[in-house]
Amino acid sequence: MRPKCLIPVRGVPILGWQLRALAACGVTDITVVTGFEAESVQSAVRSLNVDADVACIVNPFYSIADNIGSCWTARDRFGPDTLLLNGDTLFGPETLRRLLEQAGTGITVAIDRKPVYDADDMKVRVSDGRLRRIGKTLEGPVDGESIGMIRMRDDGGARFVDALSRTLSDPAALRLWYLSVIDRLADEGDGVGVASIEGLPWCEVDFPRDLPVAEERVAAFVWPGEQARQTGVL
Repeated sequence: MRPKCLIPVRGVPILGWQLRALAACGVTDITVVTGFEAESVQSAVRSLNVDADVACIVNPFYSIADNIGSCWTARDRFGPDTLLLNGDTLFGPETLRRLLEQAGTGITVAIDRKPVYDADDMKVRVSDGRLRRIGKTLEGPVDGESIGMIRMRDDGGARFVDALSRTLSDPAALRLWYLSVIDRLADEGDGVGVASIEGLPWCEVDFPRDLPVAEERVAAFVWPGEQARQTGVL
């Protein structure tokens, strides 16, 4: 077994693709929160040739908490311009750049849209350009899905950490996803925006069946200096 971020796609771990895309977009101060097989992740970071300052911190609660515990471990890293990414989200620089360009002040969630959503999708409800609800079990109309990529600007990081602290005052919250905190902020009317990355390549790698899709997406990435290429439907 290995952490999902170390699953190779076309010979490069997902983490490697993430770090390369971040650096290509000018993001060079990066923190990787580790848990399961922390030393393996740290070793991979050292071996990846990325033009960025990458630090690793260990989440000691990973075996009893979901990714909300990783956010709590890294709470001091949330500043006036912060990106929060899932470790199993594979994306190219053009996808990240879309979020960076569209994000306003506060908190902005990158979303995609498709005809049908399954039970594992982190579905969103949007109106007037604002996020209203987010979760896997939303009932009623669905307007898209979160891709596991959020930008926090100005006071957005501080608002997230405050809501994170309030959420974790309930011990049962240890089993929640960090997007439950975003849902709380949206439900409170705390101005959470969305940025659409429709048409750009990304995927979440959860199961072996996702790997062929991941390889197709990687082939569609456009790196700085490359010309955009014709691709099939994403």
